Amino acid sequence: MNTRTPPHSPAGPAGPANGARAALPLAIDPVPAFQDNYIWLLAAGSRAVVVDPGDAAPVLAALDRRGLALDAILITHHHPDHVGGVEALVAASGASRVRVIGPARENIPCITERVAGGERVTLLGHDFDVIDVPGHTLGHVAYYGAALEAVFCGDTLFCGGCGRLFEGTPQQMFDSLARLAALPGSTRVYCAHEYTLSNLRFAQRVEPDSAALTARLEACVAARGRSEPTVPSTIDAERATNPFLRCREPAVRSAAASRTPGADADAVATFAALRAWKNVA
Repeated sequence: MNTRTPPHSPAGPAGPANGARAALPLAIDPVPAFQDNYIWLLAAGSRAVVVDPGDAAPVLAALDRRGLALDAILITHHHPDHVGGVEALVAASGASRVRVIGPARENIPCITERVAGGERVTLLGHDFDVIDVPGHTLGHVAYYGAALEAVFCGDTLFCGGCGRLFEGTPQQMFDSLARLAALPGSTRVYCAHEYTLSNLRFAQRVEPDSAALTARLEACVAARGRSEPTVPSTIDAERATNPFLRCREPAVRSAAASRTPGADADAVATFAALRAWKNVA
């Protein structure tokens, strides 16, 4: 499994308008942190952006190793393992120069640009649409780069799973996941944790007869055996194997109802039962 997204530059209708300066090719790499976090490093030329830097030290080491200067920090939500390194990165890079972009509906003091769903930010010459995805936290946002075919979704959608509902309701999280599932199937899913094997093993308990799920789990076990990330996946892969995106499928509804009577009443009830089941699985 490829652990690095190769440099990508928009072309055709998704590219810059005639006469506009073309964006530099952009590479996306994981910076491992803590036990299972991924901080995403986006680099174009000599400039960089990082997503959800919970720890400054590995980011600073990566920037120094590659000779990159930090332009901006993207934040998806307020949890410490996503924001803990922001102040140190800004101090090391120059507070007047580094943009800190994050959710308008969360109290994160270090943010310099507060954004919400429907807005757009431009970083390293590439546009990112902001998507509101409450559920894990109430103000959680994701950043979708259409030309890059990439979404940075923090702790909302995981490879094979989804985040816990610490602040939001099942309806909110269900709707948030639906927004992400509606993205083009080729969109790469850059989540913030290496939870894939646990998630897919739970998914097999929900859909034990899924050949697609069995094949995906085998591939991910092999990748981890080579010390490779299982992230990113794609929206297509999540639609096919992630039970939290499959709450209208008869097999998923039946599995949820076998644990929680009445969970097959509608898709949100199925989702709520699955999430409660995963919490103790």
